[in-house]
Amino acid sequence: MTTDYTEYLRDFENRLQDDVLRLCTSCKMLDKVLLSSEDVDTRWEALSLDYIADAVAQVNEYPAVAVAWAGYMGMAVAHRWDEDWEKYSTEEYKSLYGENGFDDMDEHILRDILGLPLDSEEAKNIEEVLRRCAYSILTLIRHENIEPQSPVAYYTFARAAKVMYKTGAAIELKRLGYKFEKVNVPTC
Repeated sequence: MTTDYTEYLRDFENRLQDDVLRLCTSCKMLDKVLLSSEDVDTRWEALSLDYIADAVAQVNEYPAVAVAWAGYMGMAVAHRWDEDWEKYSTEEYKSLYGENGFDDMDEHILRDILGLPLDSEEAKNIEEVLRRCAYSILTLIRHENIEPQSPVAYYTFARAAKVMYKTGAAIELKRLGYKFEKVNVPTC
């Protein structure tokens, strides 16, 4: 991939993240800040290839699922980070699968990892926000007029999944009570 594509993809990822952050803020899921943890962010690198392989197979029939499930995965990893990172830091990707594999990963994560009843208001709000984020991302991708099934299309999709992962992680960190606070550092 050439440097031109690398710069384009970096800019595209930043635009996606800004757009999704605005959407999540307007829905009261985030507070204008993308909460993060280096551990959680780094975990994307270990999980992304398996996730992308699963998700790419879904793009034609279920494009919103292919994008949105990365958000659920980010939520699960952030939850595990808070719960017991030593235990879960090397957990296999497939441990995030539901009974039907990739297809019900969302329900498995909400119910079995986050501990939310699927019919709860909180679970419904998370589902709605992640769906809206996925549709917003898909709209932005379509406006890029990228040739389908090209290398740029693949890398664009991978960046979109990364944005959803980081967004899901931020939503879960906020749900767990984490927040950025301004620290006054004394000057010498």
